[in-house]
Amino acid sequence: MRTLTGTVAVSLALLCGSTAAIAQTAQDKKVYHWWNAPFVGEPPKSPNAKKLPLISVRGNKFVDPQGNPVLFRGLGISDPEKLESQGHWNKEHFIKIKQMGALLVRIPVHPIAWREKTPAGYLALLDQAVEWCTDLGMYVVLDWHSIGNLKAGLFQDSMYDTSLAETSAFWRTIARHFAGNNTVAFYELFNEPTLFNGQLGRMSWDEWKRINEDLIALIRAYDRETIPLVAGLDWAYDLSPLRINPIEAERIGYVTHPYLHKRTKPWEPKWEEDFGFAADRFPVLATEFGFTLRKEGSDVTREYGKAIIKYLEGRGIGWVAWVFDPDWGPPMLRSWDTYALTESGEFFKQAMQGKVE
Repeated sequence: MRTLTGTVAVSLALLCGSTAAIAQTAQDKKVYHWWNAPFVGEPPKSPNAKKLPLISVRGNKFVDPQGNPVLFRGLGISDPEKLESQGHWNKEHFIKIKQMGALLVRIPVHPIAWREKTPAGYLALLDQAVEWCTDLGMYVVLDWHSIGNLKAGLFQDSMYDTSLAETSAFWRTIARHFAGNNTVAFYELFNEPTLFNGQLGRMSWDEWKRINEDLIALIRAYDRETIPLVAGLDWAYDLSPLRINPIEAERIGYVTHPYLHKRTKPWEPKWEEDFGFAADRFPVLATEFGFTLRKEGSDVTREYGKAIIKYLEGRGIGWVAWVFDPDWGPPMLRSWDTYALTESGEFFKQAMQGKVE
């Protein structure tokens, strides 16, 4: 009897100890109450939000508050999540960009990175970039960096996989978060729409037009100042549908990506027919193009570089060269060690400083 009583006593003691430990663990554990979770994208209320002059649309130009046209010259960086993972996400990186002569920095947000980092985590990176650019006097274009057919939900690579619902949610979050921040001058709604010769399904200009009009309406429910940019079809190259059926929205701009391989010489008449004509009526920005000099054909490439800069600026079209990175192409950096420039990187540095004739 004494043995049984002792056993019961020990068991009760152990049970009480376990119960106390569980209770303590429950107290220590932070319980997630989803019904009290804040909406991701709360505006940061930066004290520097109005430090740079607001860029707006007047007629076919991007203008400053005094109505003076602004011709943007800039460059694109690689995805912030990539840069952070490689140890290069810091203000020094943006100082190097400023030293190149850039007025505009294009920041590509890949759908896969947005999901893996989580919107809250990714917004923290973008907030840093916007503050750094503000301090350095550079504007920002935020680019939803997908390639493919948004209507069909088919994309060129898994890193670009997204959906219309996710794209809409992204811009809702971004517009709410950056509304009122003058540094974020542009929202590039979709990087490169393409059907890839039918491999990514079908989508007409009318269908693409409606998707963009819906995205613009959603953005402007939160942010009526930042300028939406709409890409042409054919990997964001072709703006010819604007002749008869432009986007039904005011105070927007259009995007072209005039890479060398898009057309053969003579380039200028084809550029005029494909996208240049649009600059007579609308603001146009060439947000991505670049080149790599190779032994074979390098003379043609150098000729293209001078020709495209001369044509764009003669048409009043600002431009953003791709890409300020040694890993992605066409690269403007040889390596991270010294930030040494490739030949194309040196060319675009000269072009941003107005030294290319």
